[in-house]
Amino acid sequence: MEDTGRQKKSFVGYEYKEIIAESSHVSFLLDGYECFGWELDEKRTESKGSKNPSYPKKEVLHLKRNRKIMNKMELTRLQRNFEACVKEIEALEKSKTSVATICALIVGIIGTAFMAGSVFAVTAQPPYIILSIVLAVPAFIGWTVPFFLYRRVAEKQTEKFTPLIEQKYDEIYEICEKGNKLLY
Repeated sequence: MEDTGRQKKSFVGYEYKEIIAESSHVSFLLDGYECFGWELDEKRTESKGSKNPSYPKKEVLHLKRNRKIMNKMELTRLQRNFEACVKEIEALEKSKTSVATICALIVGIIGTAFMAGSVFAVTAQPPYIILSIVLAVPAFIGWTVPFFLYRRVAEKQTEKFTPLIEQKYDEIYEICEKGNKLLY
């Protein structure tokens, strides 16, 4: 027989996972999933950071894991806890600005309603100029206040949710530590 120069390589069966993540969270997620036995699939071209056109600012991560990994059930359970914590962090991050946005929109809409009343008052027959001016003042206030209101409410919400987010990150680190101990 001829020696082809190839070494015998033992067969490893893999399971695969695809994750769509924001570009800013890719490193964090890769570090987390490595604690559960997943590794980046180098054979997939998208895994090297190419953007997915259907999701702007998002990347597709292709991961693989040995199917015969030890403690697979416990690692899967820890992985689900990890994924739930990541989703909770995303929801908390969004809630920092959602209340501020709603408050600013409500005040802006009320200001617009006053402006509509002002316009109707000035275009009426006969025109009610005094009423138009009286309605225009809160209208302009309703159009300028939302910017400052948004910033103030967003700051308060950030102060409120930052400790909760930090607690979730601590929980994630504990979960990853447990998963890493099961691997090695």
